[in-house]
Amino acid sequence: MMKSKISASMMCSDLIDLKDTIDIFEREEVEYLHIDMMDGSFVPNFGLGVDYIRGLRRLTDIPLDLHLMVKDPEYKLQWIGIKNTDIVSVHYESSFQVQRVLDWLLPYGCKRFLAINPATPINVLEEVLDYIDGINLLMVNPGFAGQKIVPSTLKKVRKVVDLLKKAGREDITIEVDGNITLENAKVLKGIGADIFVAGTSSLFKDGISSYMENIKRLRQAIK
Repeated sequence: MMKSKISASMMCSDLIDLKDTIDIFEREEVEYLHIDMMDGSFVPNFGLGVDYIRGLRRLTDIPLDLHLMVKDPEYKLQWIGIKNTDIVSVHYESSFQVQRVLDWLLPYGCKRFLAINPATPINVLEEVLDYIDGINLLMVNPGFAGQKIVPSTLKKVRKVVDLLKKAGREDITIEVDGNITLENAKVLKGIGADIFVAGTSSLFKDGISSYMENIKRLRQAIK
């Protein structure tokens, strides 16, 4: 069984404490920094951009988990400075030719994930299983932090686990993103999730002084 990993949602972090936050994440061996890139078109919000990513890379060697919530991502990949240690999630709903997007990611050597929104059926995954390393299942509608989980997504994770078993692709990583409370994380771990995007519902609660303890609690929930 794959070791559970934490991906810290950086849109929830306070820029004033960014360096100290990164120091805590490095000491606690947080596996990924989750970067929500949003263009105001694919989702109704603007998110972290290329300059933020460049700055973050100067602060830390923690791999980035780049979640591209942008239209036509295939034409924007070269802006980002993708490294071979990164995860890059592109949305099925963001391009008419999603298989081409996944192909264009191949030269970067990164992990290629396909993200799907709560209402997108899982059968869209079937034809791209040979092109992906992981699936990012959105547990809320993307765009804003602090939302409550869409209840049907819990069943959806189970359906994806079953789909991967039937396809003989249990090597594909399952990431869950949105309202990952300690309780939800524990349930999702039991179903089969591998990477947990931690934001205001768990890791970034109650200010920087609580981050270390929050990480420990989340580790306990997903062990």
